[in-house]
Amino acid sequence: MRLRTSAATAVAASLAFLFTLSGTAAAATGQFAYKYHGLDGQLKTAVLQNPPSGECVTLSEVADPGASSPAVAPWNDTDAWATVYSEADCTGREWNLRPHGRQASERLELRSVLLWQF
Repeated sequence: MRLRTSAATAVAASLAFLFTLSGTAAAATGQFAYKYHGLDGQLKTAVLQNPPSGECVTLSEVADPGASSPAVAPWNDTDAWATVYSEADCTGREWNLRPHGRQASERLELRSVLLWQF
């Protein structure tokens, strides 16, 4: 009986440790940049420094399609792959950008991004 209790405690502790590890978010190392039109109409650049990996990021400056144009010309200079989306909440058309790639064309429009690693 004592052996079963010890085994059950060990299994429970192992599962708790695994759930703790799976709940931690990793960050991509580097910068993800994009351009957007500010309220004054001028083209501005925004940078996400060490953005979260495995988590959708809606770009706050361009989140509302009724109030802003999409961001353009994304540049993924992180160590993770980036999937950019034409709509907020990682929906709509999508394109993949490789790690430490070149700046994409200003024709590539986005409102959200998801960085991911193998």
